Amino acid sequence: MAQKLDIAFWNYDRTRLLADGSVKIEGADVAFHSARIVPEIFEAMIRRRAYDVSELGMTYFLRTFDEEGHSPFLAIPVFPVRAFRHGAIYISRNSGIEKPQNLVGKRIGELALYGHDAGVIPKGILSDDFGVKPEQSRWVIGGIDFPIGPIDFVSHPVPTGVEVEWVGTDVDLGAMLERGEIDALISADAPKAILEGSPKVGRLFEDYEAVERDYYRRTGIFPIMHTVVVTRELADEHPNLVKAVYRAFCTAKDRMQEQYVKGMTFNNMSIMLPWFSNLIDEDRALLGDDWWPYGIQRNRSAIDVVLRYHHEQGLTKRRLTIEDVFFPDLLDT
Repeated sequence: MAQKLDIAFWNYDRTRLLADGSVKIEGADVAFHSARIVPEIFEAMIRRRAYDVSELGMTYFLRTFDEEGHSPFLAIPVFPVRAFRHGAIYISRNSGIEKPQNLVGKRIGELALYGHDAGVIPKGILSDDFGVKPEQSRWVIGGIDFPIGPIDFVSHPVPTGVEVEWVGTDVDLGAMLERGEIDALISADAPKAILEGSPKVGRLFEDYEAVERDYYRRTGIFPIMHTVVVTRELADEHPNLVKAVYRAFCTAKDRMQEQYVKGMTFNNMSIMLPWFSNLIDEDRALLGDDWWPYGIQRNRSAIDVVLRYHHEQGLTKRRLTIEDVFFPDLLDT
């Protein structure tokens, strides 16, 4: 008899073939769920254990380890969201910021959390590559023009020596940046002023794609933002089913990659993006034929840097390891 599973993730191309039933999970009777925005999925999983399997942002997941010293979840090495984040650092053009070292002493906004997924990685890179530490700046935490509720369902650790101010939900950090009330902003989501091309704002790394591609050449790291977790009960009681879930996520992603590559024959005319096939060529040349890898071995460095940055930035009390956070039966993937 098939095991009933509730599985939640946002609407991604790499999960679409799961959601539409093209890829099946062996031994499972699955109900798939989504939400208006992905943090609503995180909240349902963390507050109510609403699902058996769920997408979670890495920082949301890792913060659950500090509640009782362990997490109610284990990750499987599936990474539905990953992104290079040099381009997520925005600046006011009146702030005098021309290079990373100019961030020292500045007032910097950050979206939603001190240490949201797209903030942890840039802060770590600024520290590793440019010697700029979070404690050298002042931080303002809030929203931008896109509506998002308060992230009050995870802990909000702030390390000693870091000045952090939380502003109300009526405050728009993107507008503050454009007015020069903050000097910089780190955000997963692009603020309206950037999207509309305001001359008052820009990016710290204007040619961010070139900088990010160079970062990958130097480090081999394609930064991870989100993973997929299972409840410990499911892992303990149905380990083979968890492995089947992992295989299905891999199959859905691999088949979508194959569709893009095969679509190059017809210049990917089904996709409304000029030069998309050329982008696939460029990405495969740099990242390899599997340019969005799952599994532990291809991602060990990228996972480890997230765990290190979380501890260094005071977001987890101890330096977690891959063995601490991932389902043991998939450590050899």
